[in-house]
Amino acid sequence: MGHTVHEKQKLLARVKRIKGQVEAIERALEGEAGCEQVLHLIAGARGAMTGLMGEIIEDHVRNHLVDPEKHPTALNQDATEQLLEVVRTYLK
Repeated sequence: MGHTVHEKQKLLARVKRIKGQVEAIERALEGEAGCEQVLHLIAGARGAMTGLMGEIIEDHVRNHLVDPEKHPTALNQDATEQLLEVVRTYLK
């Protein structure tokens, strides 16, 4: 996945934030925090993971499936946007 190399620092920064969120869940559980607080922390981490996945999927589609220079018979721009909108909706 060559495109991840170009976005490496941005992606790593997101992963580090997710790591911090997971560590916050661990601290909350160790500190016997209430269910509501733990659930909010989990939901935040899940959202962050989903966002990261969405970004990687979008980059993959744009760079490996629909790049007209690499793939002359690739989806057109409208079809690409429709596909990515479906993926974004699914990941919400």
